[in-house]
Amino acid sequence: METRGGGSQSYGFPIYCAAWLPLAHILKPDPPAAEADADADAASPSSPPPPMAVLGGGGGEGRSGVPNKLVVAALAAGEEAAPAALSPETVIEVNTREEVPYRMAVHPRGDGVFCAFPNGCRLYRWESQEGEGPQNLALEPDQEALAELTDVGLQLAVSFSGEGSILAIGGVDGHLRVFKWPAMASVLTETDTKTSIKDLTISSDDKFVAVNRSSGPCRVWDLQSSEVVASLPREAGEIFGFCRFCNKTDNSHILFITAMQGDYGKIVSWNTTSWTRIGSKKITREAISAFAVSPNGALLAIGTIEGSIIIVGSKDMRTLVTVKKAHLGIVTTLAFSQDSRTLLSTSFDSSARVTSVGSPKSNGTSIWPMLLVIIVAILVYYCMQHKEDILAMLPR
Repeated sequence: METRGGGSQSYGFPIYCAAWLPLAHILKPDPPAAEADADADAASPSSPPPPMAVLGGGGGEGRSGVPNKLVVAALAAGEEAAPAALSPETVIEVNTREEVPYRMAVHPRGDGVFCAFPNGCRLYRWESQEGEGPQNLALEPDQEALAELTDVGLQLAVSFSGEGSILAIGGVDGHLRVFKWPAMASVLTETDTKTSIKDLTISSDDKFVAVNRSSGPCRVWDLQSSEVVASLPREAGEIFGFCRFCNKTDNSHILFITAMQGDYGKIVSWNTTSWTRIGSKKITREAISAFAVSPNGALLAIGTIEGSIIIVGSKDMRTLVTVKKAHLGIVTTLAFSQDSRTLLSTSFDSSARVTSVGSPKSNGTSIWPMLLVIIVAILVYYCMQHKEDILAMLPR
């Protein structure tokens, strides 16, 4: 087990949701300006902008004096030997008035930020003001988009597919809605008023959506036929929580589901061909409040109600990083960066923390086997060079 450093930053409001931004799709330089400055750029290339994250939350509808808002902050490199952290200076701030952003999904191709509020949903689009660079970005509400979702109530789970062509949302009222994006044509709807939807996930090939409800099994839908293809049962005492599809190197998928069983929080894995349970590992004795899978599929992360963060390898479930009391309150969101090397976590305690997980290729790999191979090779070489001397020393 390894404990690694991280940098925490407070923003003065409880943070319910967060996500990294796909800057490559948001920051689009103006072509004429790019052509005019081509020679200058060739002589003095500009460095890419730092990674940025959007955070949402606030004090709710009460008169707490804590505003409800969305903020965008950039990753600020720390001093030498100091951990990186988000900058205290925000790039964008959007006041959402009486409505607190409770859940969000950032479109992977830059179409905007989908926010779920207590009474409905709203889309915020990126606007480029005069000039280039992150400092000239703005986030504006699209009053015409998502008209059909303005009064659907609180959504507990919202997600875009990997390419952004599918949007799925699940409400506290038990209503599941899946749409084609951006046309918002209905792909699938289901209502179960006896349960609320806790979490959902879309496979990277846009073929399946898995849904966890407040009770019962995890149900998997085929988005082509709009039919249930699997109902994944719980073992005795298990209560399912979060679910995430994960890509394997052969382009197949594994479905990971978090579960509480007695005093233990565990991660269960499922084969997505036969829909059979293939693994289960107890990870923590704290209740799991957040879950994330890295884009490269190598890492899984959980956050707990005690404020702890645990990162494990997806293949062997070996714990790689543990940060006890990373936050003073419940961990509300976990999100890996696009390169899978940084984990963003947020909390009700108003903090956003950045935890380094190192190079994905090195996770779960020990140096001792390599050293052993080198030592054995040296011994074999020595024996071959001194074969006669060694034989002479042996008893006859």
